[in-house]
Amino acid sequence: MKDFNTKRFFIAVVAVFIVKQVLDIAIHGNLLAAQYDQMKGIWRPNMQDLMWILWVTSIVFSLLFVYIFHFFRKGHFKDGIVAGLCFGFLVGLMMEGGGMFNQYALYNISASMIWQWFFYGMLQMIIYGLVVGWIYTGKEL
Repeated sequence: MKDFNTKRFFIAVVAVFIVKQVLDIAIHGNLLAAQYDQMKGIWRPNMQDLMWILWVTSIVFSLLFVYIFHFFRKGHFKDGIVAGLCFGFLVGLMMEGGGMFNQYALYNISASMIWQWFFYGMLQMIIYGLVVGWIYTGKEL
């Protein structure tokens, strides 16, 4: 991997992690908060004690998202922004398309909630892709 830029990689990982935290708070802590209040019966009573798991999985997600993007960009696109947009969209379809609709099949959650999770999840993946694409555009760091 002679063309692997470690500095750019870690900058992109940190950027995706930060953007992910901000978007998760904005979407799940604000935009969907009223609907979550109506679904109190499905949440773990000790959910706050387990929030560290979300931080760990967010770090792992950020590492893998950027790492896979590196190879995706090399094989398909020269422009980082276009690659990021396409990559975010495809990852979104893969994760949100199956994941959210499987949730509908398994849990007693409204279709409206599933569609909102799908929409916001797709939006998040596209934004992460754009952030990484922007970082991978331009001069070497």
